[in-house]
Amino acid sequence: MTETMVSVAGGDTVWADDSGDGPPLILVHPGVGDSRVWDPILPELRARHRVIRYDARGFGRSPAPTAPFVMLDDLVAVLDHFGVDRAPIVGCSQGGDAALGLAITRPERVSALVLLCPGISGFPVPDDPATEAAYAKAEAEGFDAIVDVALSVWARAGRTPEVVEQLRSGVRGWLAENGLEQPNPAVFDRLGEIRVPASLLVGDLDRDWIVDAARQAATRIPGVEFVEVPGVDHLPSLRIPDRVLELIEATVNRG
Repeated sequence: MTETMVSVAGGDTVWADDSGDGPPLILVHPGVGDSRVWDPILPELRARHRVIRYDARGFGRSPAPTAPFVMLDDLVAVLDHFGVDRAPIVGCSQGGDAALGLAITRPERVSALVLLCPGISGFPVPDDPATEAAYAKAEAEGFDAIVDVALSVWARAGRTPEVVEQLRSGVRGWLAENGLEQPNPAVFDRLGEIRVPASLLVGDLDRDWIVDAARQAATRIPGVEFVEVPGVDHLPSLRIPDRVLELIEATVNRG
């Protein structure tokens, strides 16, 4: 495994690693954790692919951002750093949003698309006053209180040590972002432009609007394999790693 710091726009850097043999495969983590969320499936993926993963600015091993940035642009910077012209992209949550943005705005860079409970810029997210109030109250109480609310929202399938550590890392990333993250391109109304093999997985214990967005996206992405899994929340690679591996390989092999 080769670990490195990748230069991104604005003078910042992100941590990344590059490991395994075979054709490249890019993993983009969710906003509720960092690149360690892929640990349960890394050994199997590395046996067949050159796996590239990274921590978004302020998450995991990446320093906090110091300049405005767009997640999609950082994904492109990572691809360019490793000399990857085109590859399958696996994206979870905010990583799924960046993957969708790349597939639609830079389709020549994507050969297949695996979306795990993806964020989808342009989807009309409904107001949720109760959750917003819970976070506001937690912010006044401190870091651990914020993590507790985040776990109740995003980890409804249970609080294992790995899940708790992911949410703690996610909250650190949220706080480090400090208003500098700029939105990815709105793609919800452009999902019909996707022309590569695609799959989309969502769990029924995820937030209602995430499930709704996934179901609607599945009607818009041509030829997508849609999987809705009972008992799974916003961290499918930790909850059902074997099913995620199966989906990745099936989708990549269609490419």
